[in-house]
Amino acid sequence: MKYYLIAGEASGDLHASHLMAALKKEDPAADFRFFGGDRMAAVGGTMVKNYRELAYMGFVPVLLHLRTIFANMKRCKEDIVAWSPDVVIPVDYPGFNLNIARFVHARTRIPVYYYISPKVWAWKAYRIKAIRRDVDKLFSILPFETDFYSKHHYPVHYVGNPTVDEVAAFRSEHAESLPYTVEGVNLPDKPIIALLAGSRKQEIKDNLPDMIRAASGFLSHQLVVAGAPGISPEYYNTFTGNPEVRIVFGQTYRLLQHADAALVTSGTATLEAALFRVPQVVCYHTPIGRVIAFLRKCLIKVKYISLVNLIAGKEVVKELVAHTMTVENIREELGRLLHDTSCRRQMLDGYEDVARRLGEPGAHTRAAQEIIKGLRVEN
Repeated sequence: MKYYLIAGEASGDLHASHLMAALKKEDPAADFRFFGGDRMAAVGGTMVKNYRELAYMGFVPVLLHLRTIFANMKRCKEDIVAWSPDVVIPVDYPGFNLNIARFVHARTRIPVYYYISPKVWAWKAYRIKAIRRDVDKLFSILPFETDFYSKHHYPVHYVGNPTVDEVAAFRSEHAESLPYTVEGVNLPDKPIIALLAGSRKQEIKDNLPDMIRAASGFLSHQLVVAGAPGISPEYYNTFTGNPEVRIVFGQTYRLLQHADAALVTSGTATLEAALFRVPQVVCYHTPIGRVIAFLRKCLIKVKYISLVNLIAGKEVVKELVAHTMTVENIREELGRLLHDTSCRRQMLDGYEDVARRLGEPGAHTRAAQEIIKGLRVEN
């Protein structure tokens, strides 16, 4: 069968590549065409556009590149019609992909199977109307989404979470008993506090300096920053201001495997820390913090920002967001995780509940099987 996939950022490229590999196992004759990245290209098929030509984040960058964005949408729609695939599979990236889904539903008879459902439960809940109208099947990687969508009378398939697969695969190949060593980085033989300050320059600029100031007081531990792909060591050095702070690249999982605790900017990294059973404090700075905190209460429809707490449905990890993210608050929470045994134990117990809710590895395989099963029924 012919599969047309659309991924608009690095995480989408990663997840789509795994889905493509799973589809190939289930359907050896699978033919792929896609908007995506190098990981997808490595699986095989024809790349129409690289996601780097799509990935504009934030109001101003999007506004400045509207002409390019619309041109890419037009190209994608025309290419889908010309190639006439058996299915279109958008992967996350709702601003672009919901527009494509609307076109495909209105102008063709090609089914749309959406992988990694848009996070409309957080905000922009009005998008559920477009999803109901334009998406034939929706595949979720967050277990609580099934309840949200069922309240809106739309069935969603929870297939498991890809991060579970990635952590399980890493653990099977890397024994925890091995000492933590990094080529080219001289790490002393001291316990580690891991600093995961986000993947974008603005996040790093906003979060890392306060993380370092807060954690530097724990002299029995060393601070190790997980460097994000595409960010230079020189950029990190402008914020560390401390030769004792080490930076490692491409070894986030190995770092978490050996860390005593972590300071983490919200995102998938909070879930990764939980799956490695690393006690963490979620830190997310915003400018004009009190104003943002007020707007968050008015606009955002969920109680938490970290995936750990959202999946658990309760506070498992402390979230220091906007005006509550201060050096003093971070230091206090980190101290509790390092020195208060009952606090640490309570968080680890919460992680076990999160892991149970996520289920076993195999998200991509289950999604591929559901996709093929649905297409066979339709054909």
